[in-house]
Amino acid sequence: MSKIKKILAPTDLSDLSKLGLRYALEVARDASAEVIVYHAIDFSDEWAEKRSEVVAHTDVLQHSRKKLQEFLSDNFADCINLVEVRPMVEIGSPIQNIVEKAQEEGVDMIILSTHGRTGLDHIILGSVTEKVVARAPCPVLVVPRSGRHLPEAKAA
Repeated sequence: MSKIKKILAPTDLSDLSKLGLRYALEVARDASAEVIVYHAIDFSDEWAEKRSEVVAHTDVLQHSRKKLQEFLSDNFADCINLVEVRPMVEIGSPIQNIVEKAQEEGVDMIILSTHGRTGLDHIILGSVTEKVVARAPCPVLVVPRSGRHLPEAKAA
C-alpha cells in the first residue's frame, strides 16, 4: 500500500459529517498528509426553498466559504493546526463533484461519514456515500455514525 499524501474529506456541514472529518484529520496527522475539506453546494429544490433565508445568489460561494471556515474552527480547533488543511467550496452535485475532485486532485483516499439511513429511507433517497464509493477513483473509507447498533446474531 502506498503512503497516503492527500485525503479528500467531503462535508455537508452537518453534525454527522463531523465524524468523517475528524477521522480524516486524525489519519492525516498520523500520515503527515494534506486534507482537502470539500463542501459541494447542491442547487436542488431544497436549497432553492432556503435560498432567501441564506443570502443572495451571487454571494452563495462567499457565504459558504465563511460557513465552512466557521464549521472548521468551531468543531476542530483542537486539531486543525496539526495538519495541512485546504478548505474548498464549489457549486454542483455532491456525488459528481466529490468524484471529480478526487480525480482532479489525485487524492489517495476519500474519507466521509455515512448518515446511516436504512430501509425505506435508503431506497427512496439513495446514499451519497454509497454512490461515491461506487464511482470513486481511489479507496473510500466510510465512517459510520456513532451509537449505531448492530443486529444481534440469532442463536443456531
